[in-house]
Amino acid sequence: MADDKKAPAGAAAPPASGARPDGMTRRQMLRSSMFATIGGMFTLVAAGGGGMVWPIKLTGFGGIVPAPVKVQDVKVGDVVTVRDGKYYLTRTDEGLMALYWKCVHLGCTVPWNQSAGKFMCPCHGSVYEPSGQNIAGPAPRPLDMMEITVDPDGTILVNTGKITERNAHDPSHATKV
Repeated sequence: MADDKKAPAGAAAPPASGARPDGMTRRQMLRSSMFATIGGMFTLVAAGGGGMVWPIKLTGFGGIVPAPVKVQDVKVGDVVTVRDGKYYLTRTDEGLMALYWKCVHLGCTVPWNQSAGKFMCPCHGSVYEPSGQNIAGPAPRPLDMMEITVDPDGTILVNTGKITERNAHDPSHATKV
């Protein structure tokens, strides 16, 4: 019965074979490393997914793009090209219009022809008036327009995320200034 001696209450148990001095076995260390790696992968996937659904403040095309001129600087007949917003700011007798520069026929960029006083598509020959109304070529309808708001200080803000298709030009489409 001398072999049935128990270790005193405060003494540490002898380390198991293959155990490190801190008491962790190789199997426990590999298991902990595996779970840490899996947890890290799930964290990266969650962060990437969160980045895809987190709202982004849009600047440039798709958001609010201010015109580079004030409303008092735009005279009747003027056409201002705004590259950041992909639109032309035109002023007619009816008021201001922001016209999307994409041709409604096949999506070409329609440049303003100053000498002719019209928008002329170089690819397929569509021609548009300063109001965006199609007058020649294969384009089936006028240029699309964007929403305009004018601040009290004269700053023109164009919402390039709100593009409106039109079947024909109507003077009520222009923003009165």
